[in-house]
Amino acid sequence: MVEVMGSIDIAREYILRALKAGKHVVTANKDLMAIHGDELVSAAQENGCDLFYEASVAGGIPILRTIVNSLAADKIQKVMGIVNGTTNYMLTKMTTENKSYEEVLKEAQDLGFAEADPTSDVDGIDAARKMVILTRLAFGMNVRLEDVETDGIRGISPLDITTAYQLGYKVKLVGRAEEVDGTVSVDVGPVLLPRAHPLSGVNYENNAVFVTGAAVGETMFYGPGAGELPTATSVVSDLITVAKNSRLGTNGNAFNSFIHETKHTPKEKVYSKYYLRLEMDDKTGTFLKLTQIFAEAGIGFDKIIQEPLNEFTATVVIVTHSISKAQLNVAQKRAEEEPEIRILTKYAVVEG
Repeated sequence: MVEVMGSIDIAREYILRALKAGKHVVTANKDLMAIHGDELVSAAQENGCDLFYEASVAGGIPILRTIVNSLAADKIQKVMGIVNGTTNYMLTKMTTENKSYEEVLKEAQDLGFAEADPTSDVDGIDAARKMVILTRLAFGMNVRLEDVETDGIRGISPLDITTAYQLGYKVKLVGRAEEVDGTVSVDVGPVLLPRAHPLSGVNYENNAVFVTGAAVGETMFYGPGAGELPTATSVVSDLITVAKNSRLGTNGNAFNSFIHETKHTPKEKVYSKYYLRLEMDDKTGTFLKLTQIFAEAGIGFDKIIQEPLNEFTATVVIVTHSISKAQLNVAQKRAEEEPEIRILTKYAVVEG
């Protein structure tokens, strides 16, 4: 059975019925697999059926089978992905044409790249669902959608785009999954990528997945993330695999299996540099107060830009040294107690 309806509840019901009847299933339904994937994988194994879903992530890029087969001998350490074409198109336009979020959203909607209700795309939900699937296959842990720390692109301003570029970075919506001492950390949100990073060159509606392995090192898989023909290619490839398995009598081997206990990395062990844009009252002692707040959390500054916004207010941009999410949360909570300090944007900075 091939399922390409795009719903969740009805598709789940039909697929379960098909598997229990001994039918092999191919689906392109990322929403379904992110939310009910563990249940469907178990049902497929119990009934000796194939369940494949290559088209559920990154359209025509054969990333799932690459992780399962081609990288099976390696230990995957990190997966980063630009896996939502709508937001990547919008951010590309904001970067190259200095347009606002509202302008590029309307343009994307007019071209059919964005839905009338763009929430799933612009709030990072679509990308988070795809990262759930990627993380399960890469690390063998049953990560759930609610485990993914998710942020979208609504708050990105042209000022963030231009400032990041001046600092040597591009702003992209990136999903990140990393294994740390037998635990896994997964998040989706805007990040600053060095302009020389391979993912920085992924523009418009294209997708890419960047995989770091202990043996292979860094590899990137790039291509169209959506579209009728790329998606259909992945669906038909899954069908061919089902046919081959049937001929060889090897149906029923799980596309992915949860071979490790699911453990989430504590925020104290998730490290990154961070970009922060603040608005501050331009008066004596305010910047000193800011530096004291961050120093008390053990946070040092790598780069600082301060420019007057008007007679009474200044814009301050900070790039921190590498710190934990826990440290940043402490400093942010403390800064929010000071009315003269207002944190407007906060994005991770990827190095290398």
